[in-house]
Amino acid sequence: MPPKTVLAFDTSAAHCAAALLLPDGKCLTRNEEMAKGQAERLMPLLQELLDEAGIKWADLDLIGVGTGPGNFTGVRISVAAARGLALGLSIPAIGVTTFQALAFGQARPTLIAQDARRGMAYVQAFTPDTAAELLQSGDLPTGFSAPEGTQVIGELAELYASQHGLTVAGPRHPLAEAIARVALTKADHPQERPAPFYMRGADAAPPSDPPPVILDA
Repeated sequence: MPPKTVLAFDTSAAHCAAALLLPDGKCLTRNEEMAKGQAERLMPLLQELLDEAGIKWADLDLIGVGTGPGNFTGVRISVAAARGLALGLSIPAIGVTTFQALAFGQARPTLIAQDARRGMAYVQAFTPDTAAELLQSGDLPTGFSAPEGTQVIGELAELYASQHGLTVAGPRHPLAEAIARVALTKADHPQERPAPFYMRGADAAPPSDPPPVILDA
């Protein structure tokens, strides 16, 4: 695989995270904690990374984007930006789930356990691989027996380790950098356009006002 310049970003949680992976393997990263405002901050943040590296948008070979699961609006912000950049720059955009990013470079077997709030967890196991699931916090993925030596990574790592005798491990890379590196591994394979990876419905409630009355002519 020839060296590539990869720009990756994620706004699936209360942050705006970005990484620029350069052909020599060096990676510039930024992570800004924020509960809101990612839509306004994302593009300036990406421009700052490019300026720091001394490269232009046209020098990019690949876009990597975090597709969730996570905040409904935040995921949409990043995915829409990735699609727009890919179209404008005529380069591929590759979606990477939080599970794939956290598991990248880890010894196997590995369990990813992220906090889904309301007593729930987003979980997925790797080697043996399972489907990602939304479960009660502490529950293991379907068909996964947590074999000896399983390590657990994520926001709920301590909980799962204590309940199932697993070993807590940390991510090998910051989230955005991991997204860039996973995207690079997929660069030579056909990919569909990135799409949000939702595992629960949006929190927005339908309007409570009654619909307008349609009067007969």
